Amino acid sequence: MTSKVVLSGDLSFNSLAEVFQIVGGNSSTGVLRITSKHSPHPGIIYFVKGDPVNATDGELRGLDAVYALFGWMEGKFEFLEEKVSVERAIKKGRMEITLDAMKMLDDGVIKRVGPQDFDDLSLAQARVSGEGKADAFPVIKGPQVDYLYVVEEEDFSDGTTVVTEGGHGKWIWVILEGKARITKDTPKGPFTVAQIGEGCFIGTFASFLFQEHARSATVTAVGDLRLGLLDTQQLSVEFRSLSPEFRSILTSMDARLRKITTRAAELAVKKDALTGLAKGKQIIVKKGSSQKSAFIIAEGDACLVGQSKKGPLYLLPLEVQDYFGNIPFLSTGQEPKYAAVLASKDIKVNKLDMGSLEGEYDRLQGTIKSMILSVCSCVSFTTKLAFNIYETK
Repeated sequence: MTSKVVLSGDLSFNSLAEVFQIVGGNSSTGVLRITSKHSPHPGIIYFVKGDPVNATDGELRGLDAVYALFGWMEGKFEFLEEKVSVERAIKKGRMEITLDAMKMLDDGVIKRVGPQDFDDLSLAQARVSGEGKADAFPVIKGPQVDYLYVVEEEDFSDGTTVVTEGGHGKWIWVILEGKARITKDTPKGPFTVAQIGEGCFIGTFASFLFQEHARSATVTAVGDLRLGLLDTQQLSVEFRSLSPEFRSILTSMDARLRKITTRAAELAVKKDALTGLAKGKQIIVKKGSSQKSAFIIAEGDACLVGQSKKGPLYLLPLEVQDYFGNIPFLSTGQEPKYAAVLASKDIKVNKLDMGSLEGEYDRLQGTIKSMILSVCSCVSFTTKLAFNIYETK
Protein backbone atom coordinates (compact mmCIF):
# COMPACT_ATOMS: atom_id res chain seq x y z
CA MET A 1 0.00 0.00 0.00
CA THR A 2 1.48 3.36 -1.05
CA SER A 3 1.41 6.05 1.63
CA LYS A 4 -0.82 9.02 0.91
CA VAL A 5 -2.25 11.83 3.03
CA VAL A 6 -6.03 11.41 3.06
CA LEU A 7 -6.87 13.73 5.96
CA SER A 8 -5.23 16.79 7.46
CA GLY A 9 -6.26 19.74 9.55
CA ASP A 10 -5.94 21.75 12.74
CA LEU A 11 -6.93 20.55 16.22
CA SER A 12 -8.32 24.03 16.87
CA PHE A 13 -11.08 23.24 14.36
CA ASN A 14 -11.27 19.43 14.52
CA SER A 15 -10.70 17.84 17.92
CA LEU A 16 -8.91 14.52 18.24
CA ALA A 17 -12.29 12.97 19.12
CA GLU A 18 -13.63 14.13 15.74
CA VAL A 19 -10.54 12.84 13.95
CA PHE A 20 -11.07 9.47 15.62
CA GLN A 21 -14.64 9.44 14.31
CA ILE A 22 -13.57 10.22 10.74
CA VAL A 23 -10.79 7.65 10.67
CA GLY A 24 -12.95 5.07 12.41
CA GLY A 25 -16.01 5.79 10.30
CA ASN A 26 -14.04 5.04 7.16
CA SER A 27 -12.40 1.93 8.69
CA SER A 28 -9.06 3.42 7.66
CA THR A 29 -5.65 1.84 8.17
CA GLY A 30 -2.67 4.13 8.53
CA VAL A 31 -0.75 6.57 10.72
CA LEU A 32 -2.03 9.76 12.36
CA ARG A 33 0.78 12.27 13.01
CA ILE A 34 0.16 15.27 15.27
CA THR A 35 2.53 18.20 15.81
CA SER A 36 2.16 21.12 18.21
CA LYS A 37 4.23 24.16 19.10
CA HIS A 38 3.49 23.24 22.72
CA SER A 39 5.32 19.88 22.45
CA PRO A 40 8.93 19.15 21.42
CA HIS A 41 7.96 15.88 19.76
CA PRO A 42 5.15 14.68 17.48
CA GLY A 43 2.38 12.38 18.59
CA ILE A 44 1.83 9.24 16.51
CA ILE A 45 -1.25 6.99 16.52
CA TYR A 46 -1.44 3.82 14.43
CA PHE A 47 -4.85 2.67 13.17
CA VAL A 48 -5.97 -0.65 11.71
CA LYS A 49 -9.46 -0.77 10.18
CA GLY A 50 -10.50 2.34 12.07
CA ASP A 51 -9.30 1.37 15.55
CA PRO A 52 -6.09 2.58 17.25
CA VAL A 53 -3.63 -0.26 17.84
CA ASN A 54 -0.57 1.60 19.16
CA ALA A 55 0.72 5.11 19.75
CA THR A 56 3.70 7.17 20.89
CA ASP A 57 3.93 10.52 22.66
CA GLY A 58 7.50 11.15 23.75
CA GLU A 59 8.30 8.34 26.20
CA LEU A 60 4.66 7.24 26.45
CA ARG A 61 3.47 4.22 24.49
CA GLY A 62 0.17 2.53 23.71
CA LEU A 63 -3.03 3.64 25.41
CA ASP A 64 -1.16 6.02 27.76
CA ALA A 65 0.12 7.88 24.71
CA VAL A 66 -3.34 8.10 23.14
CA TYR A 67 -4.86 9.52 26.31
CA ALA A 68 -2.06 12.08 26.58
CA LEU A 69 -2.66 13.20 22.98
CA PHE A 70 -6.30 13.96 23.80
CA GLY A 71 -4.86 16.75 25.94
CA TRP A 72 -3.39 18.50 22.89
CA MET A 73 -5.68 21.49 22.36
CA GLU A 74 -3.72 23.00 19.48
CA GLY A 75 -1.72 21.42 16.71
CA LYS A 76 -1.65 20.18 13.15
CA PHE A 77 -2.53 16.65 12.14
CA GLU A 78 -2.34 14.51 9.05
CA PHE A 79 -3.46 10.95 8.46
CA LEU A 80 -1.42 8.84 6.05
CA GLU A 81 -3.18 5.81 4.65
CA GLU A 82 -0.61 3.04 4.60
CA LYS A 83 0.08 -0.49 5.80
CA VAL A 84 0.61 -0.73 9.56
CA SER A 85 2.87 -3.43 10.97
CA VAL A 86 3.41 -2.26 14.58
CA GLU A 87 2.60 -4.47 17.55
CA ARG A 88 -0.99 -4.17 18.78
CA ALA A 89 -0.78 -2.61 22.24
CA ILE A 90 -4.30 -1.14 22.50
CA LYS A 91 -7.32 -3.37 23.08
CA LYS A 92 -10.05 -0.78 23.63
CA GLY A 93 -12.24 0.48 20.78
CA ARG A 94 -12.12 4.07 19.57
CA MET A 95 -15.49 5.11 21.09
CA GLU A 96 -14.59 3.80 24.55
CA ILE A 97 -11.21 5.54 24.35
CA THR A 98 -12.84 8.82 23.32
CA LEU A 99 -15.37 8.80 26.14
CA ASP A 100 -12.81 7.75 28.74
CA ALA A 101 -10.47 10.51 27.56
CA MET A 102 -13.21 13.14 27.88
CA LYS A 103 -13.87 12.14 31.47
CA MET A 104 -10.15 12.04 32.26
CA LEU A 105 -9.76 15.54 30.81
CA ASP A 106 -12.57 16.83 32.98
CA ASP A 107 -11.16 15.12 36.08
CA GLY A 108 -7.73 16.59 35.42
CA VAL A 109 -6.14 13.18 34.86
CA ILE A 110 -5.04 14.19 31.35
CA LYS A 111 -2.83 17.27 31.18
CA ARG A 112 -3.99 19.93 28.73
CA VAL A 113 -1.33 21.00 26.25
CA GLY A 114 -2.10 24.40 24.73
CA PRO A 115 -4.14 27.46 25.70
CA GLN A 116 -5.74 27.17 29.13
CA ASP A 117 -8.86 29.32 28.61
CA PHE A 118 -11.27 26.41 28.47
CA ASP A 119 -14.67 26.00 30.05
CA ASP A 120 -15.35 22.40 29.15
CA LEU A 121 -18.16 20.38 30.68
CA SER A 122 -17.82 16.80 31.78
CA LEU A 123 -19.91 14.10 30.16
CA ALA A 124 -21.86 13.81 33.41
CA GLN A 125 -22.62 17.54 33.45
CA ALA A 126 -23.61 17.50 29.80
CA ARG A 127 -26.04 14.65 30.09
CA VAL A 128 -28.05 16.25 32.92
CA SER A 129 -27.97 19.80 31.60
CA GLY A 130 -30.74 19.28 29.05
CA GLU A 131 -30.97 21.32 25.89
CA GLY A 132 -28.75 24.20 26.92
CA LYS A 133 -25.31 22.69 27.39
CA ALA A 134 -25.41 19.46 25.42
CA ASP A 135 -22.71 20.79 23.10
CA ALA A 136 -20.25 19.21 25.55
CA PHE A 137 -20.98 15.88 23.88
CA PRO A 138 -18.46 14.84 21.24
CA VAL A 139 -19.86 14.91 17.72
CA ILE A 140 -20.15 11.42 16.24
CA LYS A 141 -19.10 11.56 12.61
CA GLY A 142 -19.62 9.00 9.90
CA PRO A 143 -17.71 8.02 6.76
CA GLN A 144 -17.24 10.34 3.82
CA VAL A 145 -20.60 11.10 2.23
CA ASP A 146 -21.51 9.13 -0.90
CA TYR A 147 -23.63 11.48 -3.02
CA LEU A 148 -24.81 8.74 -5.39
CA TYR A 149 -28.17 8.35 -3.64
CA VAL A 150 -28.65 11.98 -2.50
CA VAL A 151 -31.67 13.28 -4.42
CA GLU A 152 -32.22 16.59 -2.63
CA GLU A 153 -30.43 18.87 -0.18
CA GLU A 154 -32.34 20.50 2.67
CA ASP A 155 -31.24 23.24 5.07
CA PHE A 156 -32.34 23.56 8.70
CA SER A 157 -31.60 26.51 10.96
CA ASP A 158 -30.46 26.28 14.57
CA GLY A 159 -33.11 24.76 16.84
CA THR A 160 -35.28 23.42 14.02
CA THR A 161 -36.74 19.96 14.61
CA VAL A 162 -35.96 17.51 11.81
CA VAL A 163 -37.96 14.56 13.17
CA THR A 164 -40.01 14.19 16.35
CA GLU A 165 -40.01 11.19 18.66
CA GLY A 166 -43.19 9.20 18.10
CA GLY A 167 -43.78 10.69 14.67
CA HIS A 168 -44.07 8.40 11.67
CA GLY A 169 -42.04 8.44 8.48
CA LYS A 170 -39.74 6.48 6.23
CA TRP A 171 -37.38 9.17 4.95
CA ILE A 172 -33.63 8.83 5.47
CA TRP A 173 -31.18 11.72 5.45
CA VAL A 174 -27.40 11.91 5.62
CA ILE A 175 -25.76 14.90 7.30
CA LEU A 176 -23.79 16.88 4.72
CA GLU A 177 -22.79 19.84 6.90
CA GLY A 178 -23.26 20.77 10.54
CA LYS A 179 -24.50 18.70 13.44
CA ALA A 180 -27.72 17.56 15.11
CA ARG A 181 -28.77 16.72 18.64
CA ILE A 182 -30.51 13.43 19.45
CA THR A 183 -32.91 13.58 22.41
CA LYS A 184 -35.35 11.25 24.15
CA ASP A 185 -38.48 12.45 25.94
CA THR A 186 -38.45 11.70 29.67
CA PRO A 187 -40.62 12.74 32.64
CA LYS A 188 -37.89 15.25 33.47
CA GLY A 189 -37.78 16.73 29.98
CA PRO A 190 -35.64 16.09 26.88
CA PHE A 191 -32.55 13.97 27.55
CA THR A 192 -29.61 14.35 25.16
CA VAL A 193 -28.10 11.02 24.14
CA ALA A 194 -25.74 12.10 21.35
CA GLN A 195 -24.71 14.67 18.79
CA ILE A 196 -24.14 13.51 15.23
CA GLY A 197 -22.29 15.22 12.41
CA GLU A 198 -21.19 14.83 8.81
CA GLY A 199 -21.62 11.35 7.40
CA CYS A 200 -24.13 10.18 10.01
CA PHE A 201 -27.68 9.20 9.11
CA ILE A 202 -31.14 10.16 10.32
CA GLY A 203 -33.34 7.13 9.67
CA THR A 204 -33.01 3.36 9.87
CA PHE A 205 -32.74 0.22 7.77
CA ALA A 206 -36.43 -0.37 8.51
CA SER A 207 -37.19 2.33 5.94
CA PHE A 208 -36.04 -0.06 3.21
CA LEU A 209 -38.93 -2.37 4.08
CA PHE A 210 -41.39 0.33 2.90
CA GLN A 211 -43.13 0.37 6.25
CA GLU A 212 -43.75 3.58 8.12
CA HIS A 213 -42.39 3.32 11.63
CA ALA A 214 -42.41 5.51 14.71
CA ARG A 215 -39.32 7.68 15.16
CA SER A 216 -37.50 6.59 18.32
CA ALA A 217 -35.95 9.99 19.14
CA THR A 218 -36.15 13.67 18.32
CA VAL A 219 -33.50 15.16 16.04
CA THR A 220 -32.81 18.90 16.27
CA ALA A 221 -30.43 21.10 14.29
CA VAL A 222 -27.50 22.55 16.25
CA GLY A 223 -26.44 25.61 14.29
CA ASP A 224 -26.93 25.53 10.53
CA LEU A 225 -27.58 21.99 9.33
CA ARG A 226 -27.58 20.69 5.75
CA LEU A 227 -29.06 17.27 5.06
CA GLY A 228 -29.08 15.09 1.98
CA LEU A 229 -32.38 13.28 1.37
CA LEU A 230 -31.63 9.75 0.17
CA ASP A 231 -33.32 7.80 -2.61
CA THR A 232 -34.95 5.21 -0.37
CA GLN A 233 -36.46 3.31 -3.28
CA GLN A 234 -33.11 2.69 -4.99
CA LEU A 235 -31.39 1.86 -1.70
CA SER A 236 -34.13 -0.64 -0.89
CA VAL A 237 -33.23 -2.53 -4.08
CA GLU A 238 -29.64 -2.84 -2.84
CA PHE A 239 -30.86 -3.77 0.64
CA ARG A 240 -33.13 -6.53 -0.69
CA SER A 241 -30.22 -7.98 -2.66
CA LEU A 242 -28.51 -8.87 0.62
CA SER A 243 -28.93 -12.33 2.10
CA PRO A 244 -31.81 -12.81 4.58
CA GLU A 245 -29.27 -13.37 7.37
CA PHE A 246 -27.46 -10.14 6.60
CA ARG A 247 -30.72 -8.18 6.46
CA SER A 248 -31.74 -9.65 9.82
CA ILE A 249 -28.46 -8.51 11.34
CA LEU A 250 -28.97 -4.95 10.08
CA THR A 251 -32.55 -4.66 11.33
CA SER A 252 -31.40 -6.13 14.65
CA MET A 253 -28.69 -3.45 14.78
CA ASP A 254 -31.42 -0.83 14.35
CA ALA A 255 -33.27 -2.37 17.27
CA ARG A 256 -30.13 -2.34 19.43
CA LEU A 257 -29.66 1.37 18.88
CA ARG A 258 -33.28 2.06 19.73
CA LYS A 259 -33.15 -0.12 22.87
CA ILE A 260 -29.84 1.16 24.24
CA THR A 261 -30.97 4.76 23.63
CA THR A 262 -34.13 4.11 25.63
CA ARG A 263 -32.08 2.38 28.33
CA ALA A 264 -29.69 5.32 28.70
CA ALA A 265 -32.62 7.70 29.09
CA GLU A 266 -34.22 5.42 31.69
CA LEU A 267 -31.01 5.29 33.71
CA ALA A 268 -30.75 9.08 33.63
CA VAL A 269 -34.13 9.79 35.18
CA LYS A 270 -34.77 6.97 37.64
CA LYS A 271 -33.18 4.24 39.72
CA ASP A 272 -32.22 1.09 37.89
CA ALA A 273 -35.09 -1.34 38.31
CA LEU A 274 -34.51 -3.65 35.36
CA THR A 275 -31.76 -5.93 36.64
CA GLY A 276 -34.44 -8.45 37.62
CA LEU A 277 -35.23 -9.04 33.96
CA ALA A 278 -32.05 -11.13 33.76
CA LYS A 279 -33.20 -13.47 36.52
CA GLY A 280 -33.90 -17.03 35.44
CA LYS A 281 -31.58 -16.69 32.47
CA GLN A 282 -28.31 -18.53 31.99
CA ILE A 283 -25.06 -17.15 30.60
CA ILE A 284 -24.44 -18.41 27.07
CA VAL A 285 -21.73 -15.90 26.14
CA LYS A 286 -19.37 -14.74 28.89
CA LYS A 287 -18.15 -11.15 29.02
CA GLY A 288 -14.63 -11.07 27.59
CA SER A 289 -15.13 -14.36 25.77
CA SER A 290 -12.81 -14.99 22.83
CA GLN A 291 -15.41 -16.98 20.94
CA LYS A 292 -15.65 -16.23 17.22
CA SER A 293 -19.23 -17.36 16.58
CA ALA A 294 -22.50 -15.47 16.20
CA PHE A 295 -26.11 -16.59 16.19
CA ILE A 296 -29.68 -15.60 15.32
CA ILE A 297 -32.37 -16.31 17.91
CA ALA A 298 -35.00 -18.72 16.55
CA GLU A 299 -36.97 -19.28 19.77
CA GLY A 300 -36.89 -17.87 23.28
CA ASP A 301 -35.24 -14.64 24.35
CA ALA A 302 -32.03 -13.26 25.80
CA CYS A 303 -30.49 -10.07 27.13
CA LEU A 304 -27.19 -8.23 27.33
CA VAL A 305 -25.68 -7.52 30.74
CA GLY A 306 -22.55 -5.43 31.17
CA GLN A 307 -20.19 -5.27 34.14
CA SER A 308 -19.90 -1.74 35.52
CA LYS A 309 -17.83 -0.42 38.40
CA LYS A 310 -20.98 -0.71 40.53
CA GLY A 311 -21.80 -4.24 39.44
CA PRO A 312 -23.90 -5.88 36.70
CA LEU A 313 -25.83 -3.51 34.43
CA TYR A 314 -28.79 -4.70 32.38
CA LEU A 315 -28.37 -3.18 28.90
CA LEU A 316 -31.10 -4.44 26.57
CA PRO A 317 -33.33 -7.39 25.64
CA LEU A 318 -32.84 -9.64 22.61
CA GLU A 319 -35.77 -11.25 20.83
CA VAL A 320 -36.51 -13.71 18.03
CA GLN A 321 -34.60 -12.70 14.85
CA ASP A 322 -32.04 -10.70 16.87
CA TYR A 323 -28.38 -11.65 16.54
CA PHE A 324 -25.77 -12.00 19.26
CA GLY A 325 -22.11 -12.98 19.44
CA ASN A 326 -18.92 -11.91 17.75
CA ILE A 327 -19.38 -10.30 14.33
CA PRO A 328 -15.98 -8.79 13.40
CA PHE A 329 -17.33 -6.00 11.18
CA LEU A 330 -19.81 -4.77 13.84
CA SER A 331 -17.98 -2.85 16.57
CA THR A 332 -20.75 -1.99 19.05
CA GLY A 333 -18.98 -1.83 22.41
CA GLN A 334 -21.19 -4.68 23.63
CA GLU A 335 -20.76 -8.46 23.55
CA PRO A 336 -18.56 -10.36 23.80
CA LYS A 337 -15.87 -7.93 24.92
CA TYR A 338 -17.91 -5.64 27.16
CA ALA A 339 -21.10 -7.57 27.91
CA ALA A 340 -22.40 -11.07 28.56
CA VAL A 341 -25.39 -12.69 26.86
CA LEU A 342 -27.94 -14.34 29.15
CA ALA A 343 -30.69 -16.50 27.64
CA SER A 344 -33.95 -18.14 28.64
CA LYS A 345 -33.92 -21.90 29.16
CA ASP A 346 -35.98 -22.45 26.00
CA ILE A 347 -33.52 -20.56 23.76
CA LYS A 348 -32.97 -21.98 20.29
CA VAL A 349 -30.51 -20.39 17.89
CA ASN A 350 -29.18 -20.72 14.36
CA LYS A 351 -25.44 -20.33 13.91
CA LEU A 352 -24.39 -17.73 11.35
CA ASP A 353 -21.95 -18.50 8.54
CA MET A 354 -19.39 -15.84 9.43
CA GLY A 355 -17.20 -16.42 6.39
CA SER A 356 -20.11 -15.80 4.06
CA LEU A 357 -21.27 -12.73 6.00
CA GLU A 358 -17.80 -11.18 6.07
CA GLY A 359 -17.50 -11.71 2.33
CA GLU A 360 -20.87 -10.05 1.82
CA TYR A 361 -19.81 -7.11 3.99
CA ASP A 362 -16.49 -6.69 2.17
CA ARG A 363 -18.34 -6.49 -1.16
CA LEU A 364 -20.58 -3.68 0.07
CA GLN A 365 -19.87 -0.18 -1.17
CA GLY A 366 -21.27 3.27 -0.61
CA THR A 367 -24.29 4.21 1.43
CA ILE A 368 -25.36 0.86 2.92
CA LYS A 369 -21.86 0.24 4.29
CA SER A 370 -21.68 3.80 5.60
CA MET A 371 -24.99 3.34 7.40
CA ILE A 372 -23.66 0.20 9.09
CA LEU A 373 -20.58 2.04 10.34
CA SER A 374 -22.68 4.99 11.51
CA VAL A 375 -25.13 2.81 13.46
CA CYS A 376 -22.25 0.90 15.07
CA SER A 377 -20.64 4.15 16.24
CA CYS A 378 -23.92 5.36 17.73
CA VAL A 379 -24.58 2.03 19.51
CA SER A 380 -21.05 2.04 20.93
CA PHE A 381 -21.29 5.65 22.11
CA THR A 382 -24.72 5.21 23.71
CA THR A 383 -23.67 1.99 25.44
CA LYS A 384 -20.72 3.77 27.02
CA LEU A 385 -23.03 6.63 27.98
CA ALA A 386 -25.34 4.17 29.77
CA PHE A 387 -22.37 2.84 31.75
CA ASN A 388 -21.23 6.36 32.66
CA ILE A 389 -24.71 7.36 33.83
CA TYR A 390 -25.08 4.25 35.98
CA GLU A 391 -21.63 4.55 37.51
CA THR A 392 -21.97 8.23 38.45
CA LYS A 393 -25.50 8.20 39.90
